[in-house]
Parts: sequence; structure tokens; C-alpha cells
Amino acid sequence: MKRRDFLKVSAAGAAATAVAAPAIAQSSPEVKWRLTSSFPKSLDTIYGAAEFMAKQVAEMTDNKFQIQVFAAGEVVPGLQALDATSNGTVEMCHTVSYYYVGKDPTFAVFASVPFGLNARMQNSWLVEGGGGQIADDFYKKFSVKGMPCGNTGTQMGGWFRKEIKTPADLQGLKFRIGGIAGQVLAKLGVVPQQLAGGDIYPALEKGTIDAAEWVGPYDDEKLGFNKVAKFYYYPGWWEGGPTVHAFANLDKFNALPKNYQAVLQNACANANAWMGARYDMQNPAALKRLVAGGTQLRPFTNEVLDACLKATNELWAEISAKNPDFKKAIDSMQAYRSDEYLWWQVAEYTFDSFMIRSRTRG
Repeated sequence: MKRRDFLKVSAAGAAATAVAAPAIAQSSPEVKWRLTSSFPKSLDTIYGAAEFMAKQVAEMTDNKFQIQVFAAGEVVPGLQALDATSNGTVEMCHTVSYYYVGKDPTFAVFASVPFGLNARMQNSWLVEGGGGQIADDFYKKFSVKGMPCGNTGTQMGGWFRKEIKTPADLQGLKFRIGGIAGQVLAKLGVVPQQLAGGDIYPALEKGTIDAAEWVGPYDDEKLGFNKVAKFYYYPGWWEGGPTVHAFANLDKFNALPKNYQAVLQNACANANAWMGARYDMQNPAALKRLVAGGTQLRPFTNEVLDACLKATNELWAEISAKNPDFKKAIDSMQAYRSDEYLWWQVAEYTFDSFMIRSRTRG
């Protein structure tokens, strides 16, 4: 190649590089977001899922997209996380949407409702069963983008100072319970109290409340509920598979480059799987420790469960009659639940039941 031709080629290559470099830089901007959690740092799994997600986002973008995670109370109180995201105080939050049923009961359906879906079914409905699109349409009204970012699995029924044998035992009970389940139990005479996780122990210790539910053995042991209440009930029929959401301010989310949107959604999906796996690993040992320490493990009686199911169905009919968003979401969820249990009773339940019996026989 002649020297003159070589210089032309080199100049052309340099010009191409000069054009390409800014385009690459523009596609990977420096982005710093803040996320407020509804949970205290001491709950390393439910709070930790937000940190897990943020770490993944940073690693997938060579630290170009960074999300700083704040515990409940550091920016806003835990139960104000969604408001702070909606109004742009922070770009994101990590919370459970049923905390916000005071705004609209429809929020509960996308997290967990009494006698709803278990964890796998809830995830399936949101990802593949149409629930995710219904959720997106609803969340737009509050200027947020919702992404599943954790699931605890079926929760426990809570800690009680006295035994609960019949529906009559619920009368007048001051019970810390989140979301729409409190409205169900109010039909049975319960006085529901909604408290953030870090506020439950002192209220139970002082007798401000008579009973409390949170998540399950691992978190409940960390919060010390076994020190102030003796009876531990199961199952948490109001939380068969509660989804924890990461919410992003909708305008902020839409302003992200498409690849950053994909990174954020994938990181949330990874955190969604991580949380469930971690609770499944931690809960068995924690339950053994609690029982060994004197906790009295009790199942809710069928009489109590039947009364609660009846009250649940009554409440769904009442809300659906005046709230079309709720009706659309609950009808979709219930139809999906029917088909899912048709399948589960054939394979999943049969297999699990056999294995549980085999374990008890040694």
C-alpha cells in the first residue's frame, strides 16, 4: 500500500472511531438512583433482596448504573415508600403493595390476598398469566413501574398470647396484620393494626397489640416475637405467596436507556428467585430453634379457616361491586387459581403429600 493511501485509510478509521465513541458513551450513561426500603437492615433477606438487586445492576453495567439502598426510616418511614417513589423524592422503593390498600384495595391483589395464590402460582400469574399487564395498567395511575423483586413463600399465621380455637376467640383481638387481610378479620371482630416491621416487637411487648404476624420463622426469630408471645399459628392464609415489588418512578424508568431498563428488570427477577430460595433455606432451622425454645406451634382449626374464607368471599363481592380495577384483578387471579389447583392436585400436591408422609414414617 502506498503511503498516501495508508494515510487516507488511517484517517477514515480515526473518523469512524471518533463518531462511534460518543454513541457508545451515550448508550451507557452514569446513572445514580436512590431506593428506599420498607424494611429494616436487620431483616437480611427481605431487606437484602434490594441490595442483591442493586449489586446486580451495578455489575451488569460496569458500575455505570448505581442504586443506593436505604432502610426504612432513613429517607422516609417504611409505609411511605411508594409515596416517595410516586412523587419523585426517590427513584425507587422496595415494598409490598398491599401496604397501600388505603389508597386502593387493588394494590393487594398483586402482592397477596387471603386464600389467593401460592408463591409459584403468584409468580406464574404475574409473568405469564396476564396479571402483570393488569398490574402495569393499574400502577400507571400512581406513576410507578412495578417489578416483582422477592417472594417469601407461604407465611406463618402469627404470634398470639392466647390460643385461637374458634372464630369467637378472634373477637376484640388487636392484631398487627398487613394489607387487606385486616379487613377480612375485622368481619370476625378483630381490630387490625398496620405497623412496619421494626415497630411490631415493642407494641407486642407493651400489650398495645395482642397478636402479630410478620413473615416466617427466620425473620420472626430475628425480631424476637417468641419472647413476648407463646403461641405460633400456621398457615398465614392471607399470604400464600406474597410478592415483594421494586417500584420505579415511571418517568425515571421511561427515561432510562432501553438496555438499562432490561438490566433493572432482570436484576429484579434474579432477586425474586433469590429471596424465595434463601427463605426456604433459613426457615427450617429457625423453626426447630423456636420450638426447642418453648414456642407452642398450632394450626388454625378448620372452623377458623372456614369462617375466614367466608368473610373473604363476602369482602371480594363488596369491593368488586364498587371498584372495577379490583374486580378485574381479583377475577383474573381467581380464575387462574382454579386452573392452577386443578393441576397441582394431580402432580405437585400428590408428590409433596407422599414425601411428607414418608418423612414422618422415617
